[in-house]
Formats: sequence, C-alpha cells, structure tokens
Amino acid sequence: MKTILRPAIALLLIMTVLLGLAYPLLVTGVARAIFPAQAAGTLVIEKGKVVGSRLIGQPFSDPRDFWSRPSATGPQPYNGLDSTGSNLGPLNPALTDAVKARVAALRAADPTNTAAVPVDLVTASASGLDPDISLAAAYYQAGRVARARGLPLARVRALIAAHAKGRLLGMLGEPRVNVLELNLALDELR
Repeated sequence: MKTILRPAIALLLIMTVLLGLAYPLLVTGVARAIFPAQAAGTLVIEKGKVVGSRLIGQPFSDPRDFWSRPSATGPQPYNGLDSTGSNLGPLNPALTDAVKARVAALRAADPTNTAAVPVDLVTASASGLDPDISLAAAYYQAGRVARARGLPLARVRALIAAHAKGRLLGMLGEPRVNVLELNLALDELR
C-alpha cells in the first residue's frame, strides 16, 4: 500500500505546486508585463482614487448623469461575483412588469422626451455587468442630462459622439459608449 500511496501523494503535491501556484503566478506576471491595464482590472483612476472599471457597469441615478443599462445581479447591482442574466423569457410576466416599470421611471425622469425608449435602457445584459449603452440610449438621455447640468444639448450630443466606440473589427456588435467614461467627461466640463 505504501508503494502506491507515496508516489500518488508526491505527484499530488508536485502538481499542486506547479499548477496551483507556479503556473498562475507566471501567467499573472506575463499578463501584467504585456497588458498592465487589463491585468489590473482596467480601473479608472481620477485624482489618485479608483472610481470604477471600464469593464464593469455601475449604477447611476442622478439626473445629471447618463444611466447605465439595468443590472440583473442581485441584491447589489453590478456585482461581479453574481454575474448572471435574469433568465426571464420574453413571455414571462415578471420581465414584462420590470420593463414597464423601467419605462415608466425613464418617462418620469424626463417627461418631455416622447421618443421611443431604447431596449438596452430597460433590459439587462446577459452578464448583468455591461458598462456600455447603445448610442441610441445615450442620445435618448442627452436632453435630460443637458437640462440637469445646464449645458447646451449640442454640447452633450457632441460629447456622446466623441466617446462613441464603433463595432469590433468593423462588423461585430453595435456602436456604443462607456457610461462611466461619458459621465467623467461630463464632470470635466465644469
């Protein structure tokens, strides 16, 4: 029995050290050397303070800010440890009620806006962590943000256009804007 157990335990220990410690440390070191911003979580730092990440959305509720798309993570929104979609199908009454409530909240926040509400402002993404909104969602909110900040609408729309990102590789996905970066750019206008 000792002749079988000793090599098995030794192999377990060797593989644990190699694959559980050495390999992750090596990969992390290489990632930090080649892609330092991505390896550090693409943190956004303002005045020496971390204010968010470019890859994980944040809840914004101030009328002066652009609002992110809803998060399905719970109980805390945009919780990376609870990344998931709502898994509610299109015919589920709970999804219908949630969308209606979100549309009503958007209409209440900007009663003069009669445009159609973009779908990404009332539905969560598959991960529940999406940091971007469509250009349609950003332009939909531009009037509210401009009035709340006392800015010309044209200036806010120009800021959206300046922060717009195109399709990945020119063909994948939709044009979008990062909500955190857009709100930080608005704050810099002061």
